[in-house]
Amino acid sequence: MPYLLRVELPDVPGSLGRLASAIGEAGGDIQAIEIVEKHHGGTAVDDVFLEMEPGSMPDSVVSTLNTLAGVRVLWIGRYAAAGNLFLDLEAVEELTDDPESALDRLIDRLPVVFRADWGARVSRADGVVYATGAAPQDLTWQPIERAAALESADENNIFCGARLNKSEIVVIGRRGGPEFLDSEIARLGHLAGLAMSISRAARADR
Repeated sequence: MPYLLRVELPDVPGSLGRLASAIGEAGGDIQAIEIVEKHHGGTAVDDVFLEMEPGSMPDSVVSTLNTLAGVRVLWIGRYAAAGNLFLDLEAVEELTDDPESALDRLIDRLPVVFRADWGARVSRADGVVYATGAAPQDLTWQPIERAAALESADENNIFCGARLNKSEIVVIGRRGGPEFLDSEIARLGHLAGLAMSISRAARADR
């Protein structure tokens, strides 16, 4: 059974190695690690996707990590979407294979990558300019500087979005939930930034 562990740790060299060693000693097998955010106070929050060895329990990982100086387990739980980081890599490969269509290909891939119901590209001037089939057509541009959860009058959809450039954003949604995790929002921002860079490079090479 895969688990998602969110942990706060010192943002200094060697911290991640100590964390990985402790998880291994407690019977955890790390599948992937994602940095969610870094704090000005010298700490970082990481999401760790792991599998437990037969006979080992996630409580043993929590107990072991709590003995490490400066490390704090924020939560741990079963997480069926543990492969999402690999889906991120597949999405990036697809974008680089067709750089001139990178922004549209990003929208096509987002529902799969984030297990969302739809994705859309929204322009400040023209509204929805590209979307998957289930996306609402009345989405409006919002002035966001970084990836964030978005408020909506639509009670059936939960939105989050990221800025592509000064005039376009990308939005993904889920019908009824679950809420987007901070780590998912961070990943959305990262992928949107990559897609924009790939698109700009393709235009510059013409």
